[in-house]
Amino acid sequence: MKKAVKFLALCLVLALAMSMVVACSKDDKKEETKKEDTKNDTKNEDTKTETKENKTIDISGVKLLNEGVLTVGSEVGYPPFEDFAEDGKTPIGYDMDIISEVADRLGLKVNVINTAWDGIFAGIGENYDVVCSAVTITADRKETMDFSTPYIDNYQAVVLRKDDTRKIESLKDLDGMVISLQKETTSEVLMQDYKGTGTISVEIVANEKVTTCFTQLENKEVDAVVVDSTVADGIVPKNTDKYVIAYVDKSEPEQFGIAMKKGNTELQKAINEALAQMAEEGVIEDTYDYWFKSAE
Repeated sequence: MKKAVKFLALCLVLALAMSMVVACSKDDKKEETKKEDTKNDTKNEDTKTETKENKTIDISGVKLLNEGVLTVGSEVGYPPFEDFAEDGKTPIGYDMDIISEVADRLGLKVNVINTAWDGIFAGIGENYDVVCSAVTITADRKETMDFSTPYIDNYQAVVLRKDDTRKIESLKDLDGMVISLQKETTSEVLMQDYKGTGTISVEIVANEKVTTCFTQLENKEVDAVVVDSTVADGIVPKNTDKYVIAYVDKSEPEQFGIAMKKGNTELQKAINEALAQMAEEGVIEDTYDYWFKSAE
């Protein structure tokens, strides 16, 4: 009996010892796992920090009107490039997303100054650092201001009322019509050239706001609107019961860029670097899809 008791006690001691060994082994394994997780977390944070730092562009040589702020002139009221949100105060749109991302990569805040298109370029270097407002890069404009690399392509488009059955196969087919367009735009330059050279006989109604052009078309005050194709792409798909894009003139492609003071090469270089990053990472394409293709 005593031997049996001793044997049983010995077994219990051995079992207890084994359980302690297993427990210690598990604790060691947990500690190693914890250390490895901590190491990985630290590595991930380092990677995030490194990525963020890599996207921050050196602007030590850039002169701005206000330190730490990129002041932007823009005509807010040219959808889908720039418009006001439902609060009536916050600028939104394709251009606003582009310039905000550029500023972020330069480590700057953004201050948008709503400015009438007529005379907007006179404020560059005085009221704002840049103009980002669907600005077409032209040879004439390059004489008085510098531009970033292009960030979107554009053409001239003709918009008719949905119930208008006229077929437009070229801008010459606007002959005899009353057309509406925005002042001081490439649309006006082109159509005034057509009219001035006698290529077509057309009555031009020039407006301060592009939205007024579409209102006039809807009210049958004009026969057609000549406008940037990118603007037509943003407005017409949302109003298919009112308008139709009748023609897009792809014979004269245009490109939009961010305008800045002539000779401001450091700012131009920094903005171009930001745009290059955005293009490489697909940010510009994604922004385009959001503001234009989502409307289709």
